[in-house]
Parts: sequence; C-alpha cells; structure tokens
Amino acid sequence: MTSTIDVKKKQDLKKWLEMPYNNRELSWLDFNARVLEEAFEKENPIMERCNFLSITASNLDEFFMVRVAGVLDNIHRGTNKPDPSGLTPKMQMKRISEKVHAFAEKQYNCYNRSIIPSLRANGINFVKADEMTDEQKAFADDYFQRVVFPVLTPMAVDTSRPFPLLANKSLNIAVLLTNAEGEEFYALVQVPSILPRFLELPAKGKRDFITLERIITIHLGELFELYNIKQSAAFRITRDSDLDIDEDTEDLMEEIKKSIKKRQRGVPVRLEFSKKCHKSIRKFLVDALHVTEDEIYVQHGPLDLTFLSKFARIKGCEKFCFEPITPVNPPAEFYDCDDIFEAIREKDRLVHHPYESFDVVVDFVKKAAKDPNVLAIKQTLYRVSGNSPIVAALIKAAENGKQVTVLVELKARFDEENNIQWATKLEKAGCHVIYGLTGLKTHCKICLVVRKDEDGIRRYLHMGTGNYNDSTARFYTDIGMFTCREEYGLDASSLFNTLTGYSLPPEYNKFIVAPQGMRPFFEEMIRKEIENAKQGLPASITAKVNSLVDPAIISLLYEASQAGVKIELIVRGICCLIPGLKGWSENIKVISIVGQLLEHSRIFKFENNGNPLYYLGSADWMQRNLDRRVELVFPVEDEDIKNRVEQILKVTLKDTVNARKQLPDTTYHLVDKRGRKRLNSQKHFSKLAQQAQNAVKKQTYVRTVGTPIVPAKEGEKAE
Repeated sequence: MTSTIDVKKKQDLKKWLEMPYNNRELSWLDFNARVLEEAFEKENPIMERCNFLSITASNLDEFFMVRVAGVLDNIHRGTNKPDPSGLTPKMQMKRISEKVHAFAEKQYNCYNRSIIPSLRANGINFVKADEMTDEQKAFADDYFQRVVFPVLTPMAVDTSRPFPLLANKSLNIAVLLTNAEGEEFYALVQVPSILPRFLELPAKGKRDFITLERIITIHLGELFELYNIKQSAAFRITRDSDLDIDEDTEDLMEEIKKSIKKRQRGVPVRLEFSKKCHKSIRKFLVDALHVTEDEIYVQHGPLDLTFLSKFARIKGCEKFCFEPITPVNPPAEFYDCDDIFEAIREKDRLVHHPYESFDVVVDFVKKAAKDPNVLAIKQTLYRVSGNSPIVAALIKAAENGKQVTVLVELKARFDEENNIQWATKLEKAGCHVIYGLTGLKTHCKICLVVRKDEDGIRRYLHMGTGNYNDSTARFYTDIGMFTCREEYGLDASSLFNTLTGYSLPPEYNKFIVAPQGMRPFFEEMIRKEIENAKQGLPASITAKVNSLVDPAIISLLYEASQAGVKIELIVRGICCLIPGLKGWSENIKVISIVGQLLEHSRIFKFENNGNPLYYLGSADWMQRNLDRRVELVFPVEDEDIKNRVEQILKVTLKDTVNARKQLPDTTYHLVDKRGRKRLNSQKHFSKLAQQAQNAVKKQTYVRTVGTPIVPAKEGEKAE
C-alpha cells in the first residue's frame, strides 16, 4: 500500500522536474571555473594566481572522491531516477566527464601559457633536466643521494609481485624496463609525499626550481641498475573516499577508524597520466586499475597542481602576493574591555572575521576556563585546527574543575582523524565528549558558558556562521555574535540537552534548529513575503549562503519572484536556481563572490512589510543542512548589529571586483562596472574594521585623558 509520504514525494519530484533547475554537480564545476578565472586574472599577483590554480586542483580532487564517486555508485546500483534537473546518473556522468575534461585542459593552459610565462617574467623558473647548469645538476644529484634515495622504494610488478595498493592521491612513476635479452618489465616508484614537492636550485640573479618527480626520473637508472630504462611516466589515482559508516555500531569511533583505512583502498574514479606516457605503460596501468576511458585524464604538465599552494608561499616572494588583510585586534566591539563578560552584559556584540580577529572568540573560551565564577562550558566542534587554542582552553577548563561538555563531530568529512585525536585528548582531560547524533551531522556553531554573576546564574553565548578554527578564520569570512539574552540562553541549554541526552526537540524561544524546525521556518518566511507582495506591501528577500540546492526552497523562491518579491542572492558556490528566466525568476538576482578570502558567512534578511528581520547561522539552503544535520540559525535583535548586518549585505551586493552575476543560461560573468565605482567588498570591510577601531580609540582617549588639545588656527592662541 502506497503511503501518503510516498505520494507527496512523487508529487514533489514531478513539480520540481517541471521547474528550471541546474544540476548540482554541473553547477559546482561552474563554481570551480570561477576560481580558475582568478588564476588567469593578470591583475592578481602571480603567486596568488598560483594559489588559485592550486585551489581548483584541490577542489577537483574532493569532487571526484565524493561527488563523482557517488554518481558512479548510483550507476553501479542500477539507479535510473532523475534528479530535479531531469538528469539520470548516467546522463550526469556523461555531462560531468565532458565538462571536467574541458576544465582540465583549461587548468593546464593556465599553467603552461599564463602562470609559467608570468613566473619567468619575474625571474622565477621551473627547469627541465636539459636546462640545468652543471652546478644545478651537482646540487640535485647530492640532494637525491642524501635525502631522496633513502626514502624511495622501487616496486617491481610481475607474476610473483602483484600490482601494489597505491594510496589515494599519491603521485607515482611507472617505469618500463628491458633486460639484456630485450624482455620488458614494469615497475613503480612512489614520489614520497613526506618530502617537499619542489627543490630550489642554485642560480644567480633569478630563482630556479625543479619538481621532485623530475629529480627522481633523472635518477631512475640508479634504482634499476640491472635494467635499461625504456620509458617512464608519472601517474596519479583518485579513489572513492566517501565513508560508509554503520552508525548503529556500539563504538562509533572505532567504526570511523575502520572506514578511514578503507578510504585508501577505495575504487579508482580517476587516473591521471602525464602527456608523454608511453602507450605500453598506459595499457599496463589501465588494465591493473580497471578504469574506463572516461576516467582517464591526460595532463599537459606536472600532475597534482595542489603543490602550487606551498610554492605560492615561498620566502622572498611576498611582493608577488596579495597585500595581507590584517585582522583588527581587538575588534572595536571589545576595545578597552577588561572584562569580556561585562561587555556582553552591556549589549550584544558582533565580530566580522577575518577583518576582526578571531582571537576574541579564543579569549572568550580561555577566560571562561580560568574564571572562578564560571561553572560550565558547553561547545560544538566541527572542524578545528591542528593546534587548536580552543581545545587547549577546554582542556584547561576541565583541569580547573569546570563542567565541560564538548560535542565533537567525528563525521566531519576529511577531518575525521583530526577530530578523533581531539576527542581522545578532551576525554583524557576529563571533558564529557559526545560524538554526535545517529544519522545526523552536528554542524551548528555554538559555545555556552554558564557563570555565577552577582545577580544570579547567567548564560553567555557565542554563536557563529563558521567553525571554531583559528587557522581558517584567517581567510574565511564569517560572523560571530555574543549575547547573554535570557531567551537565547534557555534555547542554548535546551539544544545541548537534546544533543547530549534523550530530550525531545523543544519549542525554542528564538533559535531555529534543523532538522525539525529549520525547513518549516524558511518556507514560512518566504510565504509571508509572497503574501505581502500580493497585498502590495513591501516584500523582499536577501540571502547570503555557500550553496543553494534544495528544490523545495528553490520552488518557493520562484513562486515569490512570480508574486513580485524582489530577491537578491549571494551564493558563493553551487546554485541550482536559475535567475532572470521569463515567467519564473525575473525578480531574482544571483551573484557569486570569489576573491582573496573565502566567503563563508550565512545571512538571511526578510523585508517583513518594512520591518526587516535578520538571521545568521550555520546552514546553507541544501537538503543536507535542512534535513540531515543539526544546524542553528538565530535572529539578530540588537539594532546596532542589525545595521551592521544590513551594511554587510549592501556592500557585498555592490562589489564590482570579486562579484560575478549568474545569467539565465547559468553562465557567470563579471558584473558590469560601467558607471559604477570600483569596489572590492573584502578590502572595504577591512577598512571599515580599522576605521571602527580607530574611532573607539579616540573615544577612549578622550574619556581617559580628557579633552584633547585643539591645534590653533593661524593667528589664534591654542586652547
């Protein structure tokens, strides 16, 4: 018997298939293409262009390991169900393959025709073997003998020694050998990832570099002394790395540890060759790895361009990088505040990272750890840095006798090992550690400090749009808000009780929490704007998210556009909604900001008949955020903070440097600058943060020192 839920799902799918919807995977590839444009952009410093190219390679690795692997898995399962764009898994894979092959060609065009000539013009070179001077050859020979040779393990492949298991994303060299009788043999040499990928060679008046695989290739004869080297070629495998975790297990940590080990043995989903790969080597690898022709990528340059991120930060090349955006420390909101708790009691406080230092968040936890009046700290951790000061402060708090509860999300993709290590350390220090909820990832960003003040127990909160990660906080744009409002504190306690115990999801006072309450909330807010527009009342929606994928939200936004609601969307990455389509989305504008910093904050504004409502939080408009994660969105109620959030949206929408507008054909073009002032929103926010701090400094000076001396005008006496 068909259930009511199943019928609704079929009705929804039919409705979604009829509306304009850009395939998620293809939209993501368009986002990566926007990053690649920054690598081509000659106005960007050359080392930053190297870094952008590296980012496209790193992004593509993860795309294959997770998204492509998922599509292939659906094909192998025989799934033929179309997505909301109307594409079946086989159709998606065909489009993905075509698009990625074309994209890879553009990557290496960028490297060979744009990056390398620009580096050379600035006295920086990657040299080939036949370009090395005698001094450089001697230097490279010495490096190989001292450093590289002891680490290498040449592996023969024959009837007694089968093809070895090669690690995911490892760079290898395949070698075709012949003996004295002319018989052919194959061998493999893994390029050790533990060593730097490039070596600087001695040079006068310039800087010369050589890649590690090129050094190894030059010296292959020393690894196979009894054979002749007929051919060699670098190659690289990308494997299916999406973890399959049994969350019903009694020990989730052990289950994840097992799954991490399986990641290295995942099925190959991409095989990359260097351009000069001999056809015999190619056949040998294809047969051994069981890859299809569509999964093969022939690259016209060094494989694994992610090494360019480290190359872009070599010493002595700072002038070829962006002028750094230096965080203001302390932010204006906390300038001259000796007691952070007193400052939060006075009013809600907002910090805008990285323009304002993340140190204030770290200090909040550090001071709570030391404060004798603090009774408990509760915090969620999704991704933290390798040497996290937040975790160190939580450990210190436990050692100081505080009640410390930490929810460490072990299922944070590609951070599982790091989070397991931190969870173990926190447990050893006496913290109560929770690993998350079965079937859900805990992605909300919240820290609750329970403190005994003179007038009773008070709850202090930090809530944000980004992770408690001091490292990424230097180049991710995020927003954090501090408050001790009673209703927010009650909601925070309820949220943690739900996460750590068996409490039913409560009726929150202020919080909007997924998976139970967030989808209904956003749908209701959009519908209210639709009703207001139909009644001729002020109606608009502005949202800043990383991704917009959810078909139900997109369907409602189309409905809102048709009702006359003005909609402005700032979507950094995937956007399955298509703006500017007649009869569907004429009132919708979509821009994407790709620049020096990675846009990460989530902001939602609803016009509400001229009384705008503002919300911040951790969730994007994706099914996983609304239905399969614990997410938190919270309202902004302080008028000063509302003004700041409005300013952030307005400035971002006016960007003429980093912004690209999505057109009805789903392509993105730099916004039209004609008649508009040049505005780099990220640089502008940095200036605003500095100006705000300077203004507070002046106020503090006047308050503490007295009225400053006013310089006398010509012909007058000084006061």
